[in-house]
Amino acid sequence: MNEILPGIHHWTVLHEGIGFDVSSYYVADSRAVIDPMLPVGGGLDAFSALPEPQVVLLTNRHHYRHSEAFAERYGCPLRCHESGLHEFGEREVEGFAYDEEVAPGILALEMGAICPDDAALLIGAQAAVAFADGLIHWGGGKIGFVPDRYMGDDPEGVKRGVRASTKRLLDGHEFESLLFAHGDPITAGGRDALRAFLDSE
Repeated sequence: MNEILPGIHHWTVLHEGIGFDVSSYYVADSRAVIDPMLPVGGGLDAFSALPEPQVVLLTNRHHYRHSEAFAERYGCPLRCHESGLHEFGEREVEGFAYDEEVAPGILALEMGAICPDDAALLIGAQAAVAFADGLIHWGGGKIGFVPDRYMGDDPEGVKRGVRASTKRLLDGHEFESLLFAHGDPITAGGRDALRAFLDSE
């Protein structure tokens, strides 16, 4: 785990189901774990020197990952946008609405194009946004889309929707850092990176 911004910790773990690394985050001020995998090596013990987690936030329904381990250790609720709750069956996951404060200082915003529950989490104190699957950022390169095969029957329509959601995010909210479920975080210059993404597409 690395503290990439004051109070925001990031780590990557191989997701065996999809065959490549994914990112998870812990926002210590909000005591919120986002899209959690268990950190390699220490597992939950990696949190022993941090404030105890109080909530797990999923940026969309596909990011349940190791959430249950956090719920069992800390007794914390698991939360996902309400339109994705059908995914979980008997598992206990609470729904949230867009434009709701889902943890102290964290606001859930709609991206929605790739699936209705695809959220962006605005972390106010650190001026950061966490993305689900609509946008990815690998290897220090440009922000982009997931491959077309993950976009259903209308990839071009999904891309138009992601662009529109990204523009609304830029127009409506202040932030500088970008956190990706799939890819490397951008800790400075995030607004410019998103504008460059829109201009290039």
